[in-house]
Amino acid sequence: MGRCLGVWLLTIILCLTLTCCGGEGGGQAEQLALDIRGEYLALAGCTACLEVTADYGRRVYQYTMDVLWQRKGESVFTLTAPENVAGVTARLTAGETALEYDGVRVDTGSLDEAGLSPLTAVPVLLEYVESGYIAACGMEVLGEEEALRVDCRDPETSPGTGRECSLWFDKDSRALLRGELSQDGFTVLQCRFSQFQPLAQ
Repeated sequence: MGRCLGVWLLTIILCLTLTCCGGEGGGQAEQLALDIRGEYLALAGCTACLEVTADYGRRVYQYTMDVLWQRKGESVFTLTAPENVAGVTARLTAGETALEYDGVRVDTGSLDEAGLSPLTAVPVLLEYVESGYIAACGMEVLGEEEALRVDCRDPETSPGTGRECSLWFDKDSRALLRGELSQDGFTVLQCRFSQFQPLAQ
């Protein structure tokens, strides 16, 4: 009975996003967005290589890292670039936003009032994948391939206000290719994924 109720509730939640998508290929994009959301909700985690650009306004930092994100337990991020921090491993648990290496803590700083940082980018992006309000979606050329673009924001705010998220997915493999987070219309985090691999439950 509980399982049936859970499936029913998930179906209702997914269907509520249907009216939010539009643009060229809207019908196809809507269904693909719903399919992807359902698949990601069932994941135990994922691995990927990630390039992150964090824009603090007066300073911009770029990182490359290997990612192991897990829904339950510890997520691990191993920096591979820049060279002076390559090999540093961050272990992210609830409430932690700092790097730890040989007992030394390096604060990465917040990009917005909610405490967003480069270390929390992956879990924040995946939260939008799974439950963000879909304001628009459509097919878009990313590089040389057609990808699904999904834009999420607070339904009670206007575009360009508050935190917004844009996500791009491979239309065939459903892999997350790119994610951007902005605050009040200013892009603060850009993430480019490669070798994205889902981890099944």
